[in-house]
Amino acid sequence: MLSKQLFRERKISAQIQRIQRALATKSGSALDSKSLEQAKPYSELPGPSRFSFICSMLPGGRYRNVPVNEMFLDLSRRYGEIFRMPGVGGSDIVITMNPVDYETVFRNEGQFPYRRSFSTFDYFKRVHRRELFEGTDGLTFGNGPEWGKMRTAVNPILLQPRNAKLYVNNLVQVNDEFLERIRAIRDPKTQEMPADFAEDIRRLVLESIGCVSLNTRLGLLAENRDSEEAKQLIRALGQIIELSFVLDILPPFWKYVPEPNFKKLMRALDTITDICYGHIQLALKRIEDEANSGAPNTEPGIEKSLLEKLFRVDRHTAVIIAMDLFFAGVDPTLVSLGGILLSLAKNPAQQARLLEEINGVLPEKNSQWTMEKTANLPYLRACIKEGIRMYPIGPGTLRRMPWDVSLSGYCVVAGTDVGMASNYQMANMEQFVPRVREFLPERWLRDESKLVGDTSTPFMYLPFGFGPRACAGRRIVDMILEIAVSRLVRNFEIGFDYPIENAFKAQFFVKPNIPFKFKFVERSV
Repeated sequence: MLSKQLFRERKISAQIQRIQRALATKSGSALDSKSLEQAKPYSELPGPSRFSFICSMLPGGRYRNVPVNEMFLDLSRRYGEIFRMPGVGGSDIVITMNPVDYETVFRNEGQFPYRRSFSTFDYFKRVHRRELFEGTDGLTFGNGPEWGKMRTAVNPILLQPRNAKLYVNNLVQVNDEFLERIRAIRDPKTQEMPADFAEDIRRLVLESIGCVSLNTRLGLLAENRDSEEAKQLIRALGQIIELSFVLDILPPFWKYVPEPNFKKLMRALDTITDICYGHIQLALKRIEDEANSGAPNTEPGIEKSLLEKLFRVDRHTAVIIAMDLFFAGVDPTLVSLGGILLSLAKNPAQQARLLEEINGVLPEKNSQWTMEKTANLPYLRACIKEGIRMYPIGPGTLRRMPWDVSLSGYCVVAGTDVGMASNYQMANMEQFVPRVREFLPERWLRDESKLVGDTSTPFMYLPFGFGPRACAGRRIVDMILEIAVSRLVRNFEIGFDYPIENAFKAQFFVKPNIPFKFKFVERSV
């Protein structure tokens, strides 16, 4: 028999859910009470037992050292298109590979969509470096009304096209240095890049984020390239990708016993935080000096930084969001740009068509790149979308359901985390994408998509997420990619003389797995 306290709690929970349902219905939610009534109970969702799943992660287990996307595919073959993955150190996660479910999830995510964060990052911000973050999680890992307040502050600055395009001059200046770096380090005989060229791409992205978020030149492509700070930053960024998977996806032994990898991750996060925070403080001092003197410190033609614009709203918000951009934006953009360049290098016909389009707006190799000139480059944007489809940065996205929903015929109860495995799985399966392993930018062009076969669902391509929680920096990332790809193709014939079947290593996040020895042959005109 239920205790009075438990009965009271369940009654309150039911009342809250009825209110949430009413609000969701008012805002156009996809709740369907009939399908929910007919759904099978949550307890019947298929999936491995907690014990067998933990064993599968241990040495000799079925999923030991297996990338997350391959694990999801194997679980779907064993249990169907929707299955329950037992929580390891946390609650269960329901994984669905049914695109019909995705619309249901997104239309029922609530006012403040909840996304489970990595527990190691929670610990870092809430315990290890609490004095800096003051309990604030930021845009990437935050949730609830506090997240909503930050998102409201940053949206007009980053997401409105008229504001995002103001950073073009900053990004073009960084790209100029990148082109000169290529000319300086390529082999004079073979025209190939060194084996560690992926690090130069990472530095391009870091420098771009620095100039947008802080209006600061870190010098990672030029004068400060070999500084100790640059080496520490690059090393730490590489470590957090590897260690986050080991500590957050695998059983969280670090919570119970001393774990060397956990200490290593904290040191790497400390390094990134201290370096970024140091540059943020210098940028804030420049902003304050400018305000006190009344004389602008910004160079003519260079837009004020994101930090400066947010500083006018709230100093703490400005610091946290600037750091978020460094933590979350670097390696995903590196993977995307690397994948696009590999695709173009291995598909000379598509590269030639892209060059023809670019020549129409950039008649000279050093023609100025502007938003106005390059507004009509559909094939460029199709190439970028297709490259990201073929080389996605992660397995998909996650949402916690604020109320019960029906997914693939099962009742998924309120409070359950639902993973939508769209990026790796659906975008690389023939049933959703015709001629799936071919690089066909035409599939993204309205007038030509019928010729290569339409994709079967609008939710197949979600590299930046969807809805209120979609990536806040996606317009900046788009500009970094558009400027880099268009100017590289305009200046060089891009080649790659090596196999690319295993170009990237996927665990949870993705990182380069082969030397990026691109061949950049100078175009004559």
